[in-house]
Amino acid sequence: MTKTQYYTATSIDGFIADADNSLEWLFEAASNGIADDRFGRFFAEVGAMAMGATTYEWVLAHERLLDDPGKWRGFYGDIPCWVFTHRDLPPVPAAALSFVQGDVGPVHERMAAAAGDRNIWLVGGGDLVGQFAERGLLDEILLGVAPVMLGGGAPLLPRRLGADRLTLQDVEHDDRFVFLTYRVGHE
Repeated sequence: MTKTQYYTATSIDGFIADADNSLEWLFEAASNGIADDRFGRFFAEVGAMAMGATTYEWVLAHERLLDDPGKWRGFYGDIPCWVFTHRDLPPVPAAALSFVQGDVGPVHERMAAAAGDRNIWLVGGGDLVGQFAERGLLDEILLGVAPVMLGGGAPLLPRRLGADRLTLQDVEHDDRFVFLTYRVGHE
């Protein structure tokens, strides 16, 4: 059965990007192998993705994807990606992108159909993931907690999810990161 999963890294103080919407802090705190293994296993099961406009713009700029659009395929293959946005964004040539806005429910149905028996990865940001959670469409949260305190920035998930909805499923660590997997119960 298809699961909708939020797989992301977070600082100890709960931010997924710094005040400038950058992820550079994450690359400075690189893990020693477990993170790559975990992500590889996770990504092998992904059949569709969704991200917000800010995440998409950061990936475009950081990886210079408009100058080298083949990198998108190197990162994400042919996995279809829905970008939630209220503004015009440049598409990456030959990427399987759909720019959408509005209610996440109908888009989730299309994503699930595209994913087939694989999972949906909510790449970020936190507000977009919160919209899926509010609709009861978020099944798991997979976190890599980095040894960094950012003091501000984009929050992990700017919604309240109480302990009655979150069940810890797995804990793993290396010498830098702690990896947590939570099942999200639906109201």
